[in-house]
Amino acid sequence: MMRSIRWRLLAMGALAISAALALSGMAIAVLFERHVERVAVADLQSRALALAAMVEPDGRDGPAFAAGPADPLYEQPFSGHYWQITLGDREYRSRSLWDYVLPTGAPAPPPGETVTLSLPGPRGDALLAVEQSLVVGSGATPVPLRIVVATDRDQLTLARRGFLGDLLPYLTLLGALLLAASWAQIRFGLRPLAQVGARVAGLNSGARPRIGQDLPTEVIPLATEIDKLLDARDDQLARARHRAANLAHGFKTPLQALLGDAARLRDCGETEIAASIETVATAMRRHVDRELARARIQSGRPVAGAEPGPILAKLIGVLRRMPQGAGIDWRLDAVPGLRARIDADDLTEALGALLENAMQHTDERVAISTRREGPRIVIAIRDDGRGVPEADLQRLPRRGLSLDPDGQGQGIGLAMVADIVDAAQGELRLANARPGFLAELRFDALP
Repeated sequence: MMRSIRWRLLAMGALAISAALALSGMAIAVLFERHVERVAVADLQSRALALAAMVEPDGRDGPAFAAGPADPLYEQPFSGHYWQITLGDREYRSRSLWDYVLPTGAPAPPPGETVTLSLPGPRGDALLAVEQSLVVGSGATPVPLRIVVATDRDQLTLARRGFLGDLLPYLTLLGALLLAASWAQIRFGLRPLAQVGARVAGLNSGARPRIGQDLPTEVIPLATEIDKLLDARDDQLARARHRAANLAHGFKTPLQALLGDAARLRDCGETEIAASIETVATAMRRHVDRELARARIQSGRPVAGAEPGPILAKLIGVLRRMPQGAGIDWRLDAVPGLRARIDADDLTEALGALLENAMQHTDERVAISTRREGPRIVIAIRDDGRGVPEADLQRLPRRGLSLDPDGQGQGIGLAMVADIVDAAQGELRLANARPGFLAELRFDALP
């Protein structure tokens, strides 16, 4: 799966989204905690001011603290909400502290200023505290006032956890939406590559001569290089095909001369030598013809498709005019309109070889039919002869063998038929029909 660019991009996107959401969640949690702490500090400052307002500056015995705030939070022991006032040498505490004294320790801040502290609580819990320093009273000796208001930090932690619990489903939903958007973006972004792949498949099937340039800008260089490679391949194939044809034609003239010499030897009574020369020259000619045909079918030219029915009818008409084919019952059952993905000349050559072989092996009748099986066109050629030994079925398409038991056939042989079928990405099936022999050609169907 990880060989797929799509899945690699999706995996990288998922990791990036997960990391971004995790960092965002942590950042939001920190910001929320800071905000909650600022709100708590502001609340503590307001409570400190309220406590300062409860100090009577001009009492009979000087400044005095009349009474604490009537807040149940400060009446419940260890409630997590505490206050402590130091007025001169007198100290007042909320009932929630019980007998615990908040350890302020450090000197009081300058009068009129407020500082934020972290203090241990009555039970060792962490407290967020605000300390405010004032001076009250009139006269030459004003009295210092030190107010400390604290709250348990666990409440802030619980608020943060509650916030994260509420935030997590939304982050999960956001991650899923971002992942879906990333998947859609990847699919849309890689669509040009799929388009190039489809055009390459069209090259393979013969539907297109080249990929073309009507593509997105980013993939045009790729398409251009592929088209250049195809042009270079066609040039190389053309040169190689031309050289092969020249070489084969160069052999044909000497071989024809050898056959002429063999005929003259036969006329002079040297039949054994003539037969030997004819055997060798005929085998060489067959090999040359095969190589010429292979050079042609391997040209890589675009395939326009061929209709088997008319080709079969034309070939049967030619074979019927031959002495051996005149006495055969040729039966053709071709479905009209079928088009196979193969060059018409290649199909003609392959069918001609198979029909010639069937003519040489049949006793009375050769039945030919065409049909469509799913995405493929099937061409079946069946004779009523003796068939072929089962041990030889796999050997027939090899080494240029013909179905002619005497080895005198003039066709290109089943090996050439196999080459043509392979070049067209088709399939050749050979089997004994009992009675007779069955050869089937299967090619992809064209619309």
